[in-house]
Amino acid sequence: MLTVEKIGGTSMTALQDVIDNIIVFNRKDEQLYNRIFVVSAFSGVTNLLLEDKKTGKPGVYHKLANFQNFHQPLKTLVTRLKEINKSYAGLGLNVPVADQYIENHIKKAAGYLDNLSNILASGYVNKDGILLAAREILASIGESHSAYNFTNILQNMGINATLVDLSGFDDHHSYTIDQRIKKSVKDIDFEKTICIVTGYAKGTEGIMREFDRGYSEVTFSKIAVAVKPEEAIIHKEYHLCTADPVLVGIDNCSPIGFTNYDVADQLADIGMEAIHPKASKPLEINGINLRIKNTFEPEHPGTLITQDYISPHKRVEVISGTKKVMMIDVYDPLMVGNVGSDLQIMQLFYKHGVSYSFKATSANSISIVIWEKDFSKKLIQELEDEFEKVTVEHMAMVCLIGSNMDQPGLLAKSAHAFAENGINIKSCGFALRKVNIQFLVARDDFDKAILALNKAMA
Repeated sequence: MLTVEKIGGTSMTALQDVIDNIIVFNRKDEQLYNRIFVVSAFSGVTNLLLEDKKTGKPGVYHKLANFQNFHQPLKTLVTRLKEINKSYAGLGLNVPVADQYIENHIKKAAGYLDNLSNILASGYVNKDGILLAAREILASIGESHSAYNFTNILQNMGINATLVDLSGFDDHHSYTIDQRIKKSVKDIDFEKTICIVTGYAKGTEGIMREFDRGYSEVTFSKIAVAVKPEEAIIHKEYHLCTADPVLVGIDNCSPIGFTNYDVADQLADIGMEAIHPKASKPLEINGINLRIKNTFEPEHPGTLITQDYISPHKRVEVISGTKKVMMIDVYDPLMVGNVGSDLQIMQLFYKHGVSYSFKATSANSISIVIWEKDFSKKLIQELEDEFEKVTVEHMAMVCLIGSNMDQPGLLAKSAHAFAENGINIKSCGFALRKVNIQFLVARDDFDKAILALNKAMA
């Protein structure tokens, strides 16, 4: 049974656990193969290359983008990657060979980046395309490093492992990402080897142009579509649970077990990604089932996501949400009975590249929820130019999500749980299909709201 599997950065850093719990767990020699592993960079490496995903602390990329000396940060990076190499000596990594590999790789990257820097400095070109190319080059380093090390360790264990480096550092053909993937795997006999593939894939369209830091899941998805596996698997450092175990307690939640791609999309829409939505769509369209597994609990089957799963019992599958949203309320007494007010607002959102995850309307107002990171003062100014009053509030969104939860009393039970805990519902709503019931509450009430709903739905 051919599988395509993705290993995230946190799991990759715990490489001994990956080997014990994923590569060799409950497998005889002949069962080791027929698996393709798409790997992320070791934890923290891409943050050093680009910027810290959580704090925004600048990495090598920002030195280049601001016309500063990026060679010293690259040297610091080499030192850090060699430290990582040394930490895997006990697993069998050939450290001198791995050190030489990454030194050569970064030397090539520095040459490319010097050329881009010179072009930028000339002032003759649009800098956006040049800077995007720089992000691509830098991002690729992390996955090339982790994939090389992983392959080397497996080979030194006596396992037939094949490195598939999609970074294209030494390949200057103008392939699309799909073409590069197909070319790279077409002659591999999957029954006789484990493939270790870089999560970064070079292509003429630029994988970071649309997906930025979500690119490794896109590579994973594209490989799955290319080879048509029996199953696609993502290994994470946690289960996909009915609620956040850190918040509600591990005894008060459990792995979801089964759900569908629609539910996965709802989760992605609030930032709790089982998989990047643009990576899940090709899997869904091609009828490829996706399994989410916990790296550190190999005996657990995890959660299987399919096209057509519907829970046999009416239930809430997941209680989740986010504190990182804002509500924009647009009020104008001329809205009532006026055709096109919503269109006018949406055209301004489109103009400023702002998407929304929730909308509620009344006769004279439209309330829209956006991600805080997408907030635009220019958008607000233009809305204020067109409408009488625009109000902006920081909010938290709490959601009940499930494939079959259309049951009488669910809203009443939720409202009662909030009232008992002194939580005011700022707004709420759901579409006809009722796969996601959304509640907007004050940010300070977020944790309390999750706990209240989790207890009420138990």
